[in-house]
Amino acid sequence: MPFMLGITGYSGSGKTTLLEQLLPILNQSGLKVSVIKHSHHNAQVDKEGKDSWRMKEAGAHQVMMACDNRWALMTETPTQPADLSYLAQHFDPNLTDLILVEGFKQEPIEKILLHRQDMTKPQPALDQYVIALATDYPLSATVPVLDINNISQLASFIQHWYQQKCGNQ
Repeated sequence: MPFMLGITGYSGSGKTTLLEQLLPILNQSGLKVSVIKHSHHNAQVDKEGKDSWRMKEAGAHQVMMACDNRWALMTETPTQPADLSYLAQHFDPNLTDLILVEGFKQEPIEKILLHRQDMTKPQPALDQYVIALATDYPLSATVPVLDINNISQLASFIQHWYQQKCGNQ
């Protein structure tokens, strides 16, 4: 299974923007990166009235939608949310070396915690899985502190972390 690295922080900390900026750099370095994004909303991939939506409404537990360029598998989880490791198993190992996980802050995976100085909430407490902080202000911490606005620095940190995980130091 591919390695997973969490990108966590409060809403508005810049998780999605950071991922948008990191993905091209990491892909250019040769890493095949995929993303699992957690949403607090009732996410819908299909639209009401469309065939895939109608199949779900009719009782299908899973609906796969495919075209020439991509496919998507939608799975109903009415009794409990899907487990992160279960979700990660669905990535094609030929297409994925590393999974960046946005959100899922309670999951026991290594993560980079984002925080911005102008946020109204204080920096969350560090747990044993936080391997770095990415902020826009200086601070002392027991883990490396990265500049949230320095995408090259963050990409290098992730590449180095990934190489250590693979044993390619």
